[in-house]
Amino acid sequence: MASIVTNVQLREGRERDWDAVMRERMAAAARQPGWIGGQLLEPDAGSSRTIVGTWRTRDDWQRWHEDPAFTETRRELDQLTSEPEQHTWYRVVVDVRPT
Repeated sequence: MASIVTNVQLREGRERDWDAVMRERMAAAARQPGWIGGQLLEPDAGSSRTIVGTWRTRDDWQRWHEDPAFTETRRELDQLTSEPEQHTWYRVVVDVRPT
């Protein structure tokens, strides 16, 4: 299992628009093979967001990036950001979820 953490700087005043598109994207990701879960994080202040996506494998994540639903929202999100996204991959060592 692997998690990708993506930090995004948004255009000021476009936060709600970006959040709406990202909610659509995460709902579509939840239907993808290999998707385990994700979070969209907003700081107390500022125009940034952090996305945490957890996948069974990095290959599952890569296949999702080739899906038309992903590429469609990519164009929309890119127009709402002020700089390129920053990605970091992590191997999940412990994952605690309610059973």
